[in-house]
Order: sequence, then structure tokens, then C-alpha cells
Amino acid sequence: MTTEGRSSGAGSFEEPHALGHDQFLDEVHSFEFWFQAVEGYLSGRPYGHSVGGDDDAPESDSARDALITTLCNYCIGETAALEASSGMIGFAPNRHAKIFLATQVVDEARHLEVLMRRLADLGVKDAETEIERRANPALRHFKKRLLQLVDGKDWEAAVFAQNVILEAMEFTVFQAHAERTDPITREVLEGIIKDERRHMGFGENDLGRRLIAAPHIRARLAEVRRELDPLVLDTFEHTLEQVGVPMDQRPELGRRYLASVTRLGFDE
Repeated sequence: MTTEGRSSGAGSFEEPHALGHDQFLDEVHSFEFWFQAVEGYLSGRPYGHSVGGDDDAPESDSARDALITTLCNYCIGETAALEASSGMIGFAPNRHAKIFLATQVVDEARHLEVLMRRLADLGVKDAETEIERRANPALRHFKKRLLQLVDGKDWEAAVFAQNVILEAMEFTVFQAHAERTDPITREVLEGIIKDERRHMGFGENDLGRRLIAAPHIRARLAEVRRELDPLVLDTFEHTLEQVGVPMDQRPELGRRYLASVTRLGFDE
């Protein structure tokens, strides 16, 4: 989660990590903190970018088609996070989590909007049909399982699946994609990446505290991970291939993705 201080009404600056536990949660899970975090990279960027002109065209028809497929799958992931985070508000364990999830709902809706707009810019007339046609089955299954965890009001498993596993995968893939795509798509992804970092921070902080207080939760989350890992890794490999990541670079990107899970003590 981003740790930049924010300006108070009196013009002073507070460093969140210098605050007590309850004050820290009030600060970093607030709409005010969210606004300060996103304003800098959203201002002046309608639909996620400020680039224009001839910079928006992939180099070939095949590159355009691959980009459309990739963006369609990103839309599935962002829709999963939008539906899951909105559903989790109703059974979130405290007001800090409810408020944070409300900011995440806004983030995910914006991500979906800018990705759909990018598809339109690339000439896609019916995005919903294209998303359905190009969907990776593994990612579709992941979305179904995530929403089942939400429907079951399984807080720890839902946070783990969404804010750790899904967000970490997207964070890693979006970074790799941004390094090798056209300027408009790059700028769109860079804005989304900043949000994903904040979402991951919430998941790791929330679950980290819960695992200390209730270590038995670890077994349940390990079970969730064993179920979801194959779906994530299939999606991960397919997307890296689509965005043109060389084979010899993929293992390192896989390790980056797994780092978030490892930080919570899931090394298997």
C-alpha cells in the first residue's frame, strides 16, 4: 500500500507509518487517502491516458488482434474484482475494510471503463461479444470461484483470492505488458498498476494481522491456493505469451507473482 503522507486541513503532513494502529487504518483506508493517491495520475488523463495521435496503433494486424485478446481478458479480471469487492462490502468485518473496499469498487469500475474504451479505440464494435469469445477458460473459472467465495461470505478466502492472488497476477502481468506495448496502452496500464499496488497492500496487511491472531486460518488459505494456483498459472503463461514476453524471462516474472503469496508464509 502506498505510504506517502497527505496534507491535512491545517497544511501539515502526516506519515501513516508513524501513526498508531487504529489511526493508521483510519488514514490509509479512507476516501481522503484514496483521493490523494489517485489524483496525481488521473488528472488530465481522460480514459486513462494523455497520449494521442499516431501513437495508438499496434504495428501490425496480428499485433492488434493479440492486444485485443489480451485486453478482453483483462476486462474479465477487472470485472471479477469489481463484482467481488462490491459484494465483500456487505460482510467486511469492520468499517475500515468497508471503506477501503468502496474505494476499490471505484478503482475496478474505472479500470474496466478505460479498458473497454481502449478496445473501442482499436476498432472493437461489440466489446461484450469479443470478451466472451476471447475469454481464457482458466480465468473464467477463477472468476467463478472467486465469486463463490464471496457468495459464501468467506472473508479470509475472498481477500486472499482477490487482493493477493488476482491482484498480484495482474500487477506482474501489467508491468510486463507496459514495457512492450504502444504508448496509449502503456499509460493506461501504468495507472492501473498504481491502484493494484494499493489493493495488494490492503490484502497483505489484513491477512497478515489475521494470520497472527488466528494461525489456523493458514490451512484454509493453503487449500484455496492449491485450488486456484493452476488457474492462475495457466492464465499467467497464456497472457505473457500474448504480450510477447520471451520464454526465458517468464520464470522471473512467475517468481515476482509468487512473492506476494510467499510474504504471507505460503511457500509450497
